[in-house]
Amino acid sequence: MIDHYCADCHGPEKKAERVDLARLSLDQVSQHPETWESVVRKLRARQMPPLGKKRPDEPAYKEFVSHLETSLDKASARNPNPGRTETFRRLNRTEYQNAIRDLLALDIDAAALLPKDEASHGFDNVTVGDLSPTLLDRSILAAQKISKLAIGAPRRSQGGETIRLRPDITQEDHVNGLPIGTRGGALIAHTFPMDGEYEFQIRLTRDRNEEIEGLREPHELELLLDRERVTLFAVEPPQGRSKNFETVDEKLKIRVPVKAGAHQLGVTFLKNPSSLFETKRQPYHARFNHHRHPRQTPAIYQVSINGPFDAKGPGNTASRDRIFVCKPTRPSEEDPCAERILSTLMRRAYRRPVTSADLKKPMEFFRETRAQEGFEAGIESALSAILVSPQFLFRVEQDPVGVAPNTAYRISDLDLASRLSFFLWSSIPDDPLLDAAVRGQLHKPSVLEKQVRRMLTDPRSGALTRNFVGQWLQLRNLESITPDLRLFPDFDDNLRQAFREETELFFDSVAREDRSVLSLLKADFTFLNERLAKHYGIPHVYGSRFRRVSLDKNSVRGGLLRQGSILTVTSYATRTSPVIRGKWILENILAMPPPPPPPNVPTLKDSTVSATLSLRNRLSEHRANAACASCHRLMDPVGFSLENFDAVGRWRTLEEGQPIDNSGGLPDGSQFEGASGLERGLLNRPEIFVGALTEKLLTYALGRGIEHYDAPAVRKIVREAQAKDFCFSSLILGIVDSTPFKMRKSL
Repeated sequence: MIDHYCADCHGPEKKAERVDLARLSLDQVSQHPETWESVVRKLRARQMPPLGKKRPDEPAYKEFVSHLETSLDKASARNPNPGRTETFRRLNRTEYQNAIRDLLALDIDAAALLPKDEASHGFDNVTVGDLSPTLLDRSILAAQKISKLAIGAPRRSQGGETIRLRPDITQEDHVNGLPIGTRGGALIAHTFPMDGEYEFQIRLTRDRNEEIEGLREPHELELLLDRERVTLFAVEPPQGRSKNFETVDEKLKIRVPVKAGAHQLGVTFLKNPSSLFETKRQPYHARFNHHRHPRQTPAIYQVSINGPFDAKGPGNTASRDRIFVCKPTRPSEEDPCAERILSTLMRRAYRRPVTSADLKKPMEFFRETRAQEGFEAGIESALSAILVSPQFLFRVEQDPVGVAPNTAYRISDLDLASRLSFFLWSSIPDDPLLDAAVRGQLHKPSVLEKQVRRMLTDPRSGALTRNFVGQWLQLRNLESITPDLRLFPDFDDNLRQAFREETELFFDSVAREDRSVLSLLKADFTFLNERLAKHYGIPHVYGSRFRRVSLDKNSVRGGLLRQGSILTVTSYATRTSPVIRGKWILENILAMPPPPPPPNVPTLKDSTVSATLSLRNRLSEHRANAACASCHRLMDPVGFSLENFDAVGRWRTLEEGQPIDNSGGLPDGSQFEGASGLERGLLNRPEIFVGALTEKLLTYALGRGIEHYDAPAVRKIVREAQAKDFCFSSLILGIVDSTPFKMRKSL
């Protein structure tokens, strides 16, 4: 194989990519694992030898790859290398928010409290080893605010919060979660710190002339608390020549008593009847801009919540129930009760049993504050100290005492519990998981599998969908993408959020129903609401609620590569990009990222190419450049197969009046047409996609990049999952039982 197909480029005379395979012995593969793992990856994908060169037949490929993999796997089994995660790993913003929820039964918005985390290897839980001065200051302020909110501490002055709706939300239709017969507005989750009166102030959206958009006739605005009507405002156009629109908002204010705790605040309009004539005369769904998308009816701009006024006390909230596991009735009971409260919180917050030394500093905060402000204020002060402790903010994995340097060892059950909970829940372990770890039972295969299956059925495993999928598939990028509204006038935030919801519900159904992960690539169902169904041209779907929709065999939908979220994040604002789409598939679906572009590569100059040409012909300029051809011959054919979908995921058959050429190919040399052909090409060798997904999941689970020494573990996971039709749980169980997940290498 090497002499006939590799030596010309990877021999002593010509060392392509600085690799000389001729000098490496196939009898000693384990001596150069990094090089041979790179060879395996290229050969498994049939990327080498390059297209146009002499290539071996399929049996020869399989035999040679099998020989290399077997040699590498045996060497890894003899001398396992689990790699090394960082000793200190800070909770990222998502993990912090979920940890507060599970520790204190309190929902917070961590994005408003902490700075954004940087991503590496595609995920934001990788480069989290430091605590900058800015982040430390923000963490202290966050801890103080959270502890006050959880305890329900009295405030010296009334607080306030303003919730502003995105400007490109169309508010002409029903919002899911609000009563039927309403339109627009928002459903807002808010935690009220104390029993008392709160003031709600609503402000309507204005145009550039400071006039309320769409206010041509009277409307009724409903304010609800936990789906119960609080009041019904009358919204009427101002009278007189001056038309003072400020008087309209001034009337949209009310002060009402509210119990402390979490509540759902609804603000919405009662829907006025609309005639068929008006509907037919206005084809666009997007209504959010005075100039290009004039609103037909008023819309809500922001909702302000102020208070409490005349506070009546902290009330009975879920957070207080979680915190106050005892209540002292006399002064002599305060210290023992405080120790019980704090030790219970610290065991969960620190993810391990608590010692008397751990309690010393929080109890000092408690006693100092109690002496001045009372028992509950002392608990609040101690809770703030716990929330800024490194034991809470950091996941700490230390090498055991006495372990020799550069030695692989099994991590403790407590560290395993944290790895497992942050992998599946992006949060702290719960009591059953922690109890199993404290007993030293968690590492046992039967106990570990039982815990994994329990955790996958728990609602908290939804974090795997929102957090992992949002980064793996780059769904988070949707928030910053706005297609050119001159070319795509029907795009708004309603559609943007529907894109993301479809993909998250689709992945979640595969996970919860334990389907084969191959159904992510090709499926006969998806999840739609009316807005998204109209965008896709799928009939008979009505209302704002998302529901599972079966697709007929001729449908152009079904599978990740046909969903608007993926197609939009891989396009430009004005057009599709076969290059971006091809690169996205190579990186995220096949784990075969193209090499980085060489320096000083010229950009594609649209202005110098005739606009009447197809995008395929315009991109040929890049492929004609020798410096660009090596990458573009890999990316472009993959991306061209999705050209029937425009930059916002709509189906089309023409471009610039000409039929679309959707012929494409994969790096292995296979040729096909359209998305269906691409899916068949990917499913012909399913182990490549499953291996790529496994690598992404393992990166996310470990919080570090995948290295060459992790490849044997990935292959083992894929082989064992294949026997179970690649069901989702088989991948998760394989990762949790793998050497990199259960072990660590000492320094």
